[in-house]
Amino acid sequence: MTGEEAAGPAGPKLLRLIYFVGAGFICTAAINKWRELERKAMLPKQQGNQLPENSANAVQKAVD
Repeated sequence: MTGEEAAGPAGPKLLRLIYFVGAGFICTAAINKWRELERKAMLPKQQGNQLPENSANAVQKAVD
């Protein structure tokens, strides 16, 4: 035995290929969804760290 599969009907091999490709699409979609959720979760944190424009203007007026 050389470790190769016996030549048989193409159906099971094709079905495994379809499963493999389908699993790849599902995993890719799940990863993209996870990244989108993480990005949305980071937006409020980033907006909280920014100074409002009126406080930036107040600092500029105090310096002048």
